[in-house]
Amino acid sequence: MRRLIFTRRLTFFIGENGSGKSTLLEALSQKCGFHIWRGVERTRYSVNPYESKLHVFLSLVWRHAKADGCFFASDVFRNFAKNLDEWSAMDPGMLHYFGGKSLMSQSHGQSLMSLFRSRYRIPGLYLMDEPETALSPRSQLELLQILRDVSRQGHAQFIIASHSPILLAAPDAAILHFGRERISPLTYEETDYYRIYKDFLNNRREYL
Repeated sequence: MRRLIFTRRLTFFIGENGSGKSTLLEALSQKCGFHIWRGVERTRYSVNPYESKLHVFLSLVWRHAKADGCFFASDVFRNFAKNLDEWSAMDPGMLHYFGGKSLMSQSHGQSLMSLFRSRYRIPGLYLMDEPETALSPRSQLELLQILRDVSRQGHAQFIIASHSPILLAAPDAAILHFGRERISPLTYEETDYYRIYKDFLNNRREYL
């Protein structure tokens, strides 16, 4: 596809691992100027030389003014949480924006929900890479309610890469499937996540 148009308040990227969802999401983040809280870079056996350069070949057109926002991924969240802990030692008031409690003193899932409850009430554009990681089904339902309520208020927009059939059930969301040859829109019931989970729950003995 030569272009993607994000007309909904909620857009989901879905597809198999390695289909390019996270790569495009990070490229969009870089193009938007959102910082990605990476840790210390380690030596890798094999590196894709093009992966980190995709943003150079993207062009963004904003419908209105450029929006502020941020990028979230579970694997970089701990780096951000550690930095926040250091900053709050000098300015404890900073924690007010993240639930009022150190993110490092909570479990991974609890700290994620503290961030989601507080940060996503602020107007902006939010890019999220598999936010369901480390969340229980009950916490995923709470995140679904947050996404639904905030998007209905009309002051925030979300683009989310996800494998969660719970989050994908968000009403009025656009679902884009990353296939082998192209990115295609799907309905919730057409996704593998819906069909596989439904079939497993209804016929689990056949899988065992």
